[in-house]
Amino acid sequence: MATPSESRIPVIPAGIVLPFVLITSCFALWGFANDITNPMVAAFRKIFLMSNFQGSLVQFAFYGGYFAMAFPAALFIKKYTYKSGILVGLGLYATGALLFIPASWLGMFGPFLAAYFILTCGLSFLETSANPYILAMGDEATATRRLNLAQAFNPLGSLLGMWTAKEMIVARLDARDYAARQELGTEAFEAVKMADLAIVRGPYVAIGLFILVILVVIALVKMPQDQEKDHRLNIGASLRRLLNLQRYREGVIAQTFYVGAQIMCWTFIIQYGTAVFTAEGMPEREAEVLSQQFNIYAMVLFATSRFICTFLLKYVRPGALLTALALGGILLTLGVIFVGGRPGLYMLVAVSGCMSLMFPTIYGIALHGTGDDAKFGAAGLIMAIFGGSIMPPLQALIIDSWSASFLTPEAASFVLPLICFVVIAIYGYRVYRVHAD
Repeated sequence: MATPSESRIPVIPAGIVLPFVLITSCFALWGFANDITNPMVAAFRKIFLMSNFQGSLVQFAFYGGYFAMAFPAALFIKKYTYKSGILVGLGLYATGALLFIPASWLGMFGPFLAAYFILTCGLSFLETSANPYILAMGDEATATRRLNLAQAFNPLGSLLGMWTAKEMIVARLDARDYAARQELGTEAFEAVKMADLAIVRGPYVAIGLFILVILVVIALVKMPQDQEKDHRLNIGASLRRLLNLQRYREGVIAQTFYVGAQIMCWTFIIQYGTAVFTAEGMPEREAEVLSQQFNIYAMVLFATSRFICTFLLKYVRPGALLTALALGGILLTLGVIFVGGRPGLYMLVAVSGCMSLMFPTIYGIALHGTGDDAKFGAAGLIMAIFGGSIMPPLQALIIDSWSASFLTPEAASFVLPLICFVVIAIYGYRVYRVHAD
């Protein structure tokens, strides 16, 4: 339980409300990018007539940008400031989004992957800067609660991204299903493909222009100064100190598996739901749109649960709550695999309620006590987002290659998120019992 003295410390100190709000807005902005993109795996698969594995390369490029840029971002903000890192991140974010213009004109899959990679290099800068910046905006005793509060606005951006994907992209794509597109002649297929790519382009260009506006606003507003006075890099010494912290090492591992679980559950809910609804006799396009609606339900639950869990952290230790939610994720994922049908889909939606607390809580626990090494520590935790790059293609391979009749390919593929939740439960237990959070 939190101590009475901790509960009286303000989560957001007086005088920095506007900077806190502006930096917190970045959490919503990268949530938008993440969740407008997850449905694009299925969309690009149909537009370019690819396999599930090939379509999942969207996630490989998207989350690969996080991995590639996290450590350079940490070096940059160590030498300069958190605000500088956020401005660079917004610039790269806008650049990647606007690159959808030439990518759509070229009509090839590769340029879209490059645009996603550049966009998420920007998100890597943003997350490497904004997460520890929020932790530093006040007393260390309320740091995890403060980060959970800021992170609670991330799913609001995610909801907008999901709605945009559903209403502005998926619902407006050509109505032909995968099989019907295969029957088109070359000229007709190219015409349909280019029209669909123009639809995909629109929302990304709009968010790119909006990001440029936010960049200017943050550039003009005075932000709290970093507490750290020494901007010398000292990379080797910082890394040695971090690697000697068991709580931090284990936190990076847990974060890798958490992000993998999150992206798999939110990406392949569409394939899972489509398989359920088409088995009931629903046309494929209608099944895809309805499955995206269930993805939105999952995000609504995620957002609601994050606010509830942020409140509960005032009274419950982070490790204990993390363990309980991971166990809930394990039980629900078992239902997704072995129950199947609509009940399995409902359980897959419910998994999002269990995931809500995990990212910011693992992040806050792992960085606790890292002091001046927090910037490099943040980079390691953002690099852990690479789990979202490598695990969805593995899940897609299971879907493409599964042939056993006792489980559908989509249901069998959720053994990977199940393993992830087991790892998170072990970390939560160790935080509570071994590291005594």
